Amino acid sequence: MTGPRVVVAGGHSAGHIEPAMNFADALRRLEPTAEITALGTVRGLDTTLIPARGYPLELVPPAPLPRTLNRALLRTPGRLRDSVRAAGAVLDRVRAEVVVGFGGYAAGPAYLAAFGRGLQIVVHEANARPGVANRLAARLTTSVFTAAPGVRLAHATAIGIPLRPAITGLDRSALRGAARQRFGLRPDGPVLMVTGGSQGARAINAAVSGAAAALRAAGVQVLHVTGPRHDVEVPDGDPPYVVVPYVDEMHYAYAAADFAICRSGAMTCAELAAVGLPAAYVPLPLRGGEQRLNAEPVVAAGGALLVDDAGLTPAWIETTLIPVLTDPARIAAMSARASAAGAPDAAAVLARHVLAAIARRRGYASPEPPPG
Repeated sequence: MTGPRVVVAGGHSAGHIEPAMNFADALRRLEPTAEITALGTVRGLDTTLIPARGYPLELVPPAPLPRTLNRALLRTPGRLRDSVRAAGAVLDRVRAEVVVGFGGYAAGPAYLAAFGRGLQIVVHEANARPGVANRLAARLTTSVFTAAPGVRLAHATAIGIPLRPAITGLDRSALRGAARQRFGLRPDGPVLMVTGGSQGARAINAAVSGAAAALRAAGVQVLHVTGPRHDVEVPDGDPPYVVVPYVDEMHYAYAAADFAICRSGAMTCAELAAVGLPAAYVPLPLRGGEQRLNAEPVVAAGGALLVDDAGLTPAWIETTLIPVLTDPARIAAMSARASAAGAPDAAAVLARHVLAAIARRRGYASPEPPPG
């Protein structure tokens, strides 16, 4: 009996690729014989991030779908037809049994090719506002999973976002001393982690560096991840204000910190909740407020603060954030509430569902248990 044959379609951005690869890793942990092929395009980060995770990558022509499901979809140029054909050729060549899609340019063609072949389709949507490819796929399958409840997607079951074991298994307290030493921080005193994501965020960088003197006066250490395209200059002083362009292993930064200030991308919200790190989320003021929606569940649970991009100023940090950072009891309460809002087992839940679907397709499985 051959191992399960799975095609994973999720590309273009890290927000699509990272959950897809985390799911693939979980599937291989549960079933080491699984044959997993990733489907992507030459656009975005597919050719960089996917091979680095050790999975074969098959490329199809990019065919962005219209943002609304209307007649424009039917008028999409022939490149969609070409992309569906290319995706279908991959499915045939690897003898795929199921397509697991996470959105992005490769997902739509993969869904359509799978549907035409009668293959099982499984959908995961990480964002609070689903993309058009996943909204289309939700009409083609009942195996639809989301990051949080309330996502407007047919047949949706909320399970969280697939995360790396380095995140889901992180014991922040146990790693704190080594993590702080790694960044040149003191072992005692509150630490604020600042990040705008892999590319940084100019508004966050400017506001926090502008409040450096106030943070120091309050005894708050700072680990500021600026992003490789941005520079932040803060005079040396005590307590430390450590500036780095990038952190390769973010679980060390999470362990070193007591609180974060960051954007509210879906992966960021999921990771911070999983490790119980409270945050002040600063949603990117674009994409129709999607990032605000990502942050709202943990904010409502009491595990985070929410501040508009325009409202993030040195004065806000001094008058609103510093009183939180210097209140250990409040930090502990917010940490517990953030952790309660997290879903660290999403990757395994999704992998078990896919394995059960393949088993049923092969005709030797009992009915699948409910997700959870």
